[in-house]
Amino acid sequence: MSTGAGIDVQRRLETLIRDFRANEPPMPVVVLHADEASDDGKVTNLVEELYTGQDTHGTRCAVVPAQQEGPTEVRRAAGLVRELGDPRRWDSRHSIYRRYAFPRLRLVRAIEDAVGELDADWPQAPSAAGSRGSPPDPAQQLLDQLARQRWRPKGAARWSSGLRMFDMAHILPASLVAVLAALLARSHWSVALASGTGFLLLLVVLDNVLPGRAPIFLWLRRESRWFMTTTFLRAAARGRPTDVSLLRPARSWNAISARAYDVAEALKSGDDFQLQLYVLALFEDLRDNHRRWSWDLRGFKRPRPPALFLPQLTEANGGIELIKAVSDVRSRRSELDPLLIVAAARGADVPRLQRSVIQGPGGTPQTWYHEWARNLRAGQSPSRELAELPWVLKVALPSGRLVPVEGLRHCVRTPSRPTVARLVWSLHAMGLVGVLLTAGLAVRAETLHDRHCSASLLSANEDTVKRSVPHGRTECVGIATGDVRFGDWVPKEKAEDQKGGRRPGWSLADLERAIKKANAKVMGRRDSEYVTIVYAGPLSADPEGGSSPLKGIEELAGVHLAQSVINENSPVGLRVLIANGGVDMLHQKEMAEAVAAYADRDRTLVGVVGNGRNLESSKDATRILRNADLAVVSGTNSATKLAQEFGNWFSLAATDEWQVEQLGLIASQLRKPHRRQQHAVVLTQEDGNADDLYTKEQAEFAMRMLKDQGFEREQKRYAVKGGKPELLSGSEGICGGGSGSTVIYFAGRVEHLGPLMNQLDTDSGCENQDISILGGDDLSKADFSPNGVGVGSEVTLYHSVLAELERAEEQTAFYQEAAKHLPGLSSQRLSPTTPVLASGQTALAHDATRALHAAATRSGGSHTRAETWVNLRTVRLSGMATGTIDFTGATPYKNRKGHSIALKEVRRGDSVSSRSRVLCSRLAGNTQPLTEKECAIRKK
Repeated sequence: MSTGAGIDVQRRLETLIRDFRANEPPMPVVVLHADEASDDGKVTNLVEELYTGQDTHGTRCAVVPAQQEGPTEVRRAAGLVRELGDPRRWDSRHSIYRRYAFPRLRLVRAIEDAVGELDADWPQAPSAAGSRGSPPDPAQQLLDQLARQRWRPKGAARWSSGLRMFDMAHILPASLVAVLAALLARSHWSVALASGTGFLLLLVVLDNVLPGRAPIFLWLRRESRWFMTTTFLRAAARGRPTDVSLLRPARSWNAISARAYDVAEALKSGDDFQLQLYVLALFEDLRDNHRRWSWDLRGFKRPRPPALFLPQLTEANGGIELIKAVSDVRSRRSELDPLLIVAAARGADVPRLQRSVIQGPGGTPQTWYHEWARNLRAGQSPSRELAELPWVLKVALPSGRLVPVEGLRHCVRTPSRPTVARLVWSLHAMGLVGVLLTAGLAVRAETLHDRHCSASLLSANEDTVKRSVPHGRTECVGIATGDVRFGDWVPKEKAEDQKGGRRPGWSLADLERAIKKANAKVMGRRDSEYVTIVYAGPLSADPEGGSSPLKGIEELAGVHLAQSVINENSPVGLRVLIANGGVDMLHQKEMAEAVAAYADRDRTLVGVVGNGRNLESSKDATRILRNADLAVVSGTNSATKLAQEFGNWFSLAATDEWQVEQLGLIASQLRKPHRRQQHAVVLTQEDGNADDLYTKEQAEFAMRMLKDQGFEREQKRYAVKGGKPELLSGSEGICGGGSGSTVIYFAGRVEHLGPLMNQLDTDSGCENQDISILGGDDLSKADFSPNGVGVGSEVTLYHSVLAELERAEEQTAFYQEAAKHLPGLSSQRLSPTTPVLASGQTALAHDATRALHAAATRSGGSHTRAETWVNLRTVRLSGMATGTIDFTGATPYKNRKGHSIALKEVRRGDSVSSRSRVLCSRLAGNTQPLTEKECAIRKK
């Protein structure tokens, strides 16, 4: 500052600004004037210097020109405030944070402009009786004009306020809600983003493009809430509502319409109401721009109050009427506003302000403000004399303080430091947080997508997880809920089972769609009662490793067939969920954990069908399901020890121990009576696949059985690399030079049978030797067609089969129901020899499902899972695909009797094709033991 008076005033202003940072004191209208009229120009220069200094210090400043258009001084003052609603008027090169927003002032301007566009005699009285047509409604005329203006001031640049033209205060949050809703629904992040963007564009179109309507969310805008709640405006007339509500847009619109009409009428009258309403709107906008506890903490980021400078307080620019209106409005309202006004008045105009002047050159800026603040409390009282302008602080400046100070120009500034809000809640900090949050969400989304089969940006279906298949593929393990489909994870090029050459009758996707449709139907029936079971099986493929989902697909077809029959005939329906234990059920423990977790959420779940592969993990899986009170009814798992260890284990399959005992009836016939000692080999896989209990039990029981039959036995192991068995050393030990044994018990899996046959057929050491191979039920999955597994000319294969289908055909409706309900079979006549049913997997799964449902619905009503477990020991079902399913004699922790079984013989026929015949068999439910006579073989 260049003068002593300027230094004093600047010091007082900076002190006031410092106090504003802490407690928001009342802001006066500081009117500076000279003691002598000849110094009026110096006071004007002083105010201009104050403006320059405050602008340099970062205060948001606006300056009023000396001239303003308008017919009257009040109109000029109103026009001055109207122009202050342009955010660009408050810009400063040194100001911090973003521009001011003036939505309330813009709303008042829009109503005034709409009134100006209407007829000069608006609002006119309704036409007299006898006129043609209905008279125009003045209120509707106003609303129509406001709609044409989009409730904006006429001629305002639509892009001047940036994104505010899109009403982002409501449109953007609504779009974010759409995004979050899509994410919480576990949609893919791209779907969620597309839905939010589409919703945003739709709202923008509705808010800006469609002509002749009010902006969307008008009743939720902050200016509308102020418009309806300020006591300055008179209440709406004609009994219309005067409040706004988030949940009542129609009522809120009526209230805003009524208030707009009343305000328009008042503006039309042309009294001081227009000026005071403008001033009130300006104050409310500035107060809102400095609101500390707003969403962006903008009040903390703007530590300096806005300042309005009037270097010339004259009648030509309406400045005096503006100051009067400011004082009147502040006296009428109960809240402080942050606007600091500094004006320069000529000595001749001071009496118009009607307020005592602080006399004497000895006064200081500190005493000016303290005396004004002390008088302000009583100065607003209407009963006090000359109480018109209590908010005006008039400061007389003596001539001696208006002369330039010798030496350096003084600069007084309140020490300032960045506020915590500017550092923590700033655009840069939010950008950093946004980057970190985006990175975190990306990492989380990537983690969820890497771990779970169905995941979105924020959540995932935790009932399934992804697991790696050794040859670079990924499988989905767990229980399928929501949008998870295991068929989506099966390689499309996988058309046949590499284990034995069989082709599936249906795709997994076909069965999943059929089961989903059946589930929806049974759950959609009015007053429907149903129980839920889970099919648990191997529904993944590893083509490179020789594994396919064929077993699981055939079992699932049996479960779906049982579901269809039950839902047609039972008052208690059946809902089926599908669980995948992975390739060869190697992840069945994780699958069981997922099923048990789901059981906690679904009381209708009564048990599990499947678990058809005997592994080391089978014990853990059965234990997990037992702890969840879930019974397991398996159709094909031949484990010997599971029923002995777990009371919830029920199986339709003959145990490995009992199967091997029955194969002993054939082994006894293979022993040559003239040989004192006869050698036999038990061929099994190396311990590299230690999880496969089936092969271990087969080898263990085979060694014992061969000993009982008088064989000198030897156990030989073969390695598996890349899914292929290395049987060269095993075949040499069997056929070496004609001195080897011709009895082999193959305790391996069916996928290794083809390579074994090929090795025996091509090994010169096996030439001209009769070779007999014995094996368990897994070999029944082999396809002995010309395109399947070939049997050597000197080889005979004997193996057990879990299901005797041919003898049970006459007693069951299984094949008629299969033709009716299974996809693609309606035009065929089905029988036990039909390729898609010949393995017995479908039949056994069907019978297991029927048994579990019968236990869950005993006496015609649904039962809990614990009751279902108990009821299973009372189930006896005749006419099933494999005979009679009878659990009534099943003693807990012991293996039951009455399994279905058949012993088959496979030889090469006249051509290269193989011929298979049943040596002996028993239907399910028949406990009569097989005899050697029944199972007689043909001697070579």
